[in-house]
Amino acid sequence: MEKDEAGKIGALRAREGRVHSMETMGTVDGPGTRLVVFCQGCPMRCAYCHNPDSWDPAAGSVTTAGEVLDLFERNRPFYRRGGITLSGGEPMLQPDFAAAVFALAHAAPAGRIHTCLDTSGIAFSAASPERHAALLDKCDLVLLDVKHAFDEGHRELTGKAAGNPRALGDELARRGTPVVVRHVVVPGITDDPEELAALGRLIARWDNVVGLDLLPYHTMGVGKYRALGLDYPLEGVSAQEKGAIPGLRRQVLEARAAARSDRG
Repeated sequence: MEKDEAGKIGALRAREGRVHSMETMGTVDGPGTRLVVFCQGCPMRCAYCHNPDSWDPAAGSVTTAGEVLDLFERNRPFYRRGGITLSGGEPMLQPDFAAAVFALAHAAPAGRIHTCLDTSGIAFSAASPERHAALLDKCDLVLLDVKHAFDEGHRELTGKAAGNPRALGDELARRGTPVVVRHVVVPGITDDPEELAALGRLIARWDNVVGLDLLPYHTMGVGKYRALGLDYPLEGVSAQEKGAIPGLRRQVLEARAAARSDRG
């Protein structure tokens, strides 16, 4: 049995993925101080994306799940209240690699490591949930990025329909996986009272939502677009004022509370 278990761990450690970059002391992508792995590849083209160099799934560096865990273990004393976050790009594009990282984290000999998935949900499909079952089984927390509360707005903002992200939200609710919903507030696009109210009504149906982060849009990605010879989709749109965020967040929460009250 021990030999079989060692073989399973060895296979998990050897699982390869493509990684854009890694941040060894992340403090905003899950609780505590974390190792944040930015996976390569994303099918969406969000107008405010600040990492267009992460889009190509064939780019990045080939990395094994074992290498990710080894990097964590070298810095384990700094991660006592943190863990590992898989972000992107879109980590759900590489479900086998992501599942291997999280499985190793939970089975770490020096102690179980908290796992967090930062995702848009675009790679999930309700028609084939088994593709991501092993990964979702090992998620302690999910940061679900809701790009836009309306289907048409979602397609205009990202180039993709909203069905898969909504389906992932429903699946996580079914599982009871703790979720923090994230929503980037872009002036003139995702700060409209109707859109914010719709966001509140959307998350009202998910009883597993434990947090809501409204993130102010910034323009730090403009230079990267220019360096890559790309047109910046939101040219001329000003950064969102941080001072407005608490009031906008209240609008979402009030709509959520009203929807839950109506639901009984």
